[in-house]
Amino acid sequence: MKCPFCNNLETQVKDSRPTEDDSAIRRRRLCPNCGSRFTSFERVQLRDLTVIKKDGKRTPFNRDKLANSIIIALRKRKVDADRIEKLISGIVRRLESSGEVDIPSQMIGKLVMESLSEIDQVAYVRFASVYKNFREAKDFEDFLGELKDNSKQ
Repeated sequence: MKCPFCNNLETQVKDSRPTEDDSAIRRRRLCPNCGSRFTSFERVQLRDLTVIKKDGKRTPFNRDKLANSIIIALRKRKVDADRIEKLISGIVRRLESSGEVDIPSQMIGKLVMESLSEIDQVAYVRFASVYKNFREAKDFEDFLGELKDNSKQ
């Protein structure tokens, strides 16, 4: 694996262990050229997924993009990093095991919203505001009203 600091192509694995949820292997690496240490993760990928956007464009599924959007929604919320990683891995596993190779972006958004609603209501509303493209305060008000009504049932 290439060193992210000096781009040396030869790095050494110093330690390997499974992640807490056993969904990946965490490897501590050392670059003999510059002496830098870094971590890499090895994950099983069941199939190559393609995301179909609302406008019909097709793009390869990017786990990092999914993770970033979830991390942004959870920013400054007291949610453990391991729990976030489990949430992301769970969503990816559900997508890969759906049997479909072409995944509509709406399906991904729906899975993220379901998962966030179980972990943190503020992050859920944050994600929904972007996903549902809220344009004004009334949109938040309507959404929160629906959320409140659903919690009473």
